[in-house]
Amino acid sequence: MRCPKCGSRDDKVIDSRQSRDSSSIRRRRKLAGSIAKAFEKRSTSLLTLEQLVDEIVHDLETGGREVQSTAIGAKVLEKLRGIDEVAYLRYASIHRRFEDVDQFVDAIHALGKTAKPDSKQRELFPPDQVNHGRV
Repeated sequence: MRCPKCGSRDDKVIDSRQSRDSSSIRRRRKLAGSIAKAFEKRSTSLLTLEQLVDEIVHDLETGGREVQSTAIGAKVLEKLRGIDEVAYLRYASIHRRFEDVDQFVDAIHALGKTAKPDSKQRELFPPDQVNHGRV
């Protein structure tokens, strides 16, 4: 692993580490594991995943001492949305506890409204199909 602070590759991975005041345990591996699960069978490099985890951990560490799990999930979703919409939906379904298909459809429609036109990923609902009543 690469150290998020100094960039050194000669760093050991620790399952958890205590914060400065020893009141909370940070679980980097759990975060990395949940993100990797969202990207399972997607064409995303390990380097991209490592950088994503580094960015999220850095953002959370500079934001204050104690971080709520909802804030962690929101930060992950924010980052995933710009990288891979399928991974975003997978993570969102767990983080937001989707209970039925309608919640997936709502999330897909919300993504479709903010789709990036220059993205290499094809659109979930192409405008020509929506206009012709196919979707």
